[in-house]
Amino acid sequence: MSTRSTVRSTGLAAGLGALAAQSAYAAAQRRLGSDRRWERINHRGRSLTLLEGPAYTVGAAAAVALTPGLPAPARAAGTIAILGAGAIGAYDDLGGLRTQQAKGFAGHFAALREGRLTSGAVKAGGIGLTSLAAAALVSARPRDALLGGAVVAGYANLANLFDLRPGRALKFGLLHAPLVAAGGPSGALLAGPLGAAAGLLPPDLREEAMLGDAGANALGAALGTAVLLRHSTRGRLVHLAGLAALTAASERISFTRVIAATPPLRWFDELGRVPHPTAT
Repeated sequence: MSTRSTVRSTGLAAGLGALAAQSAYAAAQRRLGSDRRWERINHRGRSLTLLEGPAYTVGAAAAVALTPGLPAPARAAGTIAILGAGAIGAYDDLGGLRTQQAKGFAGHFAALREGRLTSGAVKAGGIGLTSLAAAALVSARPRDALLGGAVVAGYANLANLFDLRPGRALKFGLLHAPLVAAGGPSGALLAGPLGAAAGLLPPDLREEAMLGDAGANALGAALGTAVLLRHSTRGRLVHLAGLAALTAASERISFTRVIAATPPLRWFDELGRVPHPTAT
C-alpha cells in the first residue's frame, strides 16, 4: 500500500471512529439518558454520565471492523479486545458484585484467598480471557499469545487508572498517535479508536460525561492490541514490564498528585478543560 493510500485509509478510519462514537453517544443519551444507573458524581461534585464509555466501545470497535486494508486477524483481534474489555467494564460500571468490593490488586487477591469474589477479580478474569483470545489471533507461538494477553489486559487496566479527571484517559490514548503515523497494521488498527477518543473528548472536557470502566478498558485494550501488532516476544516483554511497574506504583503513589506537582504534565492534563464552579 502506497503512503498516500495509507494516509487516506487511516484518515478514513479515524473519521469513522469519531462519527460512530459520537452517533452512539447521542443515541445512548436519547435512550438511556434518564437511567440513573449511568449517573456518577465526579471529583468536584458534578453529576455526569457514564454513557460515554459504551459509546466509545461501540465506535472504536465499529471503526476497527470497517478499517480498509487491515489484515483479517488484526481486525478480529482488535474487535474482540475492545468489545470484550468494554462489556466487562460496563458490568462493573453498573454495579458488579456490590457487596464484595476491594481496593487494588492486593485487595482483590486478599479477598480471593478469603473465598470472596470481588467485582475487580471478575473484571480481571474476564478481560484477561478476552485479551488472551485477541492476542492468540496475532501471535505465532503460545508464549507470545500469553505475553500478548497480559499486555492487552495491562493496558486496559492502566487506561482505567487515568480516568480520574476530565479528558485525562482520552489524552493518554491520544498520546499514542505516533503509532498511527508510523503506519503498518498497528497504525491502521489504532486510527479508529483514537478517532473515537478525539470525537468524545469535548463532552469529557466539559465534565458532561466520562469513560468509566467500559470506555477506559476498551481504550486501553485497543492500545495494547496495537502494540502486539508491532512487537513480538522481546517488545511484548518490555511493555509488560513497564505496565507492571506502573500498576505497582499506582498502588502506592497517586498519579493525580504526581501530575499536579509536575508543571508540563499539569499543563497538558488541564488543557482544554472548561472551568466550572465546584458543586456542593
